[in-house]
Amino acid sequence: MAEPLDKLLVRVRNCQICAASLPLGPRPVVQIARQARIMIIGQAPGLRVHKTGLPWNDASGDNLRNWLGVSREQFYNPSLFAIMPMGFCYPGKSTSGDLPPRPECAPAWHHQLWELLPNIELTLLIGRYAQRYYLIGEAYATLTETVRHWQQYAPTRIPLPHPSPRNRRWLSQNPWFEQEELPALRARVHEVLGDTQR
Repeated sequence: MAEPLDKLLVRVRNCQICAASLPLGPRPVVQIARQARIMIIGQAPGLRVHKTGLPWNDASGDNLRNWLGVSREQFYNPSLFAIMPMGFCYPGKSTSGDLPPRPECAPAWHHQLWELLPNIELTLLIGRYAQRYYLIGEAYATLTETVRHWQQYAPTRIPLPHPSPRNRRWLSQNPWFEQEELPALRARVHEVLGDTQR
């Protein structure tokens, strides 16, 4: 029998699997409730998220909420949105941004958490790490091509680029994303959330 979600979350939030590799130590950031309808799988918390403990609490999160057409109140309602990054803790800085998410998290925790989430109707795969992990044998060679073919994965999965402000160039080079995919994404989110969207 599956472990109760509240007990599993205690173990997740006390995880020390890769503590020795984290420059600021462990602070797993995850938002989960059994009633959640939409799952967001991104990369790993940034520094601001690490400091606040609130997922997507930065400019990237503002962009993501705009993409989805939801309010902060809706986004941070765990009965609506589950948020489970590929790496639960801030991995530290590299020369060109943050380091990749730690590879230990997803194999250790994702399957256990998925087993306790029976109501997920839509999974958003944000960035290449989530797409490579969850679209094994289905992802294209590049993130751009995977996202461009989003209709192949819909309506239950939708691949997205990272909503970082640093991705403005990508957005300008791929206008189809805002013209075609975002309206469909918002419509699907509205469909899944139903009355809670109003």
